[in-house]
Amino acid sequence: MRYNKFGKLDIDVSILGFGAMRLPMVKDTGEIDEETATEMIHTAIDNGVNYFDTAYPYHNKKSESFLGKILGDGYGKNVMLATKLPPWLVKTQDDCERIFNEQRGKLKTDTIDFYLFHALNGESWARLKQCGAVEWAEKKISDGSIRYLGFSFHGEYKDFIHITDDYEWTFCQIQYNYIDVDNQAGKRGLLHAASKGMAVVVMEPLLGGKLVESPPHIGSIWDVAHTKRTPVEWALRWLWDQPEVTTVLSGMSSPRHVRENLLYAGRALQNNLSDEEHALYERVRAAYKRYCPIPCTMCRYCMPCPSGIDIPWNMSLYNDGVMYESPGEVRVGYRNMPKNKRADQCTACGQCEELCPQGINISEWMSKIHRVLGEGETFPELAK
Repeated sequence: MRYNKFGKLDIDVSILGFGAMRLPMVKDTGEIDEETATEMIHTAIDNGVNYFDTAYPYHNKKSESFLGKILGDGYGKNVMLATKLPPWLVKTQDDCERIFNEQRGKLKTDTIDFYLFHALNGESWARLKQCGAVEWAEKKISDGSIRYLGFSFHGEYKDFIHITDDYEWTFCQIQYNYIDVDNQAGKRGLLHAASKGMAVVVMEPLLGGKLVESPPHIGSIWDVAHTKRTPVEWALRWLWDQPEVTTVLSGMSSPRHVRENLLYAGRALQNNLSDEEHALYERVRAAYKRYCPIPCTMCRYCMPCPSGIDIPWNMSLYNDGVMYESPGEVRVGYRNMPKNKRADQCTACGQCEELCPQGINISEWMSKIHRVLGEGETFPELAK
């Protein structure tokens, strides 16, 4: 395992981090498959992974409790743990205190190594400052309850620059991959944060799984490369090649994912990709942008829907219909969905749109998805 310094800190962090948002689930129950997840975490730690990331809402607020149990059995002695304060639940410093104490109880620790304000944008940062969350966090740093303060970000580039320059952060966490070069913080944000001495933690390296399996028109591009890699290794290599990237969080959901990612991390180097390989990324990026209309990463922040719709499932079906040019197949999948989970149940209440990190106009997409998948309207992307 290769390690990087965590920004200005004299702390060595594994280049592969473990994101605990997509742990394996027990079929049909929605609960964490604790036996499999424990095996995965132990394997990761045994092979040098030392940065684990979770958050208050992950797995219906159970991710923190699970990590607290697993890392408390002796495996956590050399592990650094990150979790997050949910700004949408904070109105006063008392809310910060209540949530933080709940998190420490779940994680079974008095001190949280890396604490983040979760999914910041310009508006939520302004609200946190107004309610005194920054002063509260600084007190926690002073009394040793929090070691280092950072933020995760989903918003516009200009807001990212404002937030990074508005406070002396230790680190930030951004959505970044070879597709999202110009989206949200993007490459410019990465370079700006690194220039300030901040550690940069990368999330969504596989764009919510979209970069895991290449449809034929993408796979044919990778096939011309002299060095053969899986789509996952291509995606991770691109990130690990950049010295400004401190660690990459992978939301692994099976033991195979852990084994493969450890293998990829073991042979990754900085500044090692050739000009020809960088040109391949450019071609693949252009192809994906043509064939993936909805920028959903399956984070499920939009869930649960008050109307019972499985929002990510609907959007994934639509994307698959375009990416794989399989309108008939995805229409069958839509018809086989439980009726209460289909897109036509949307009431346009807007709750999901307030929570969506990607800023997707979900209610409009639900209407379009039903017209195309449920009523047989032509995919406009395939009609071009």
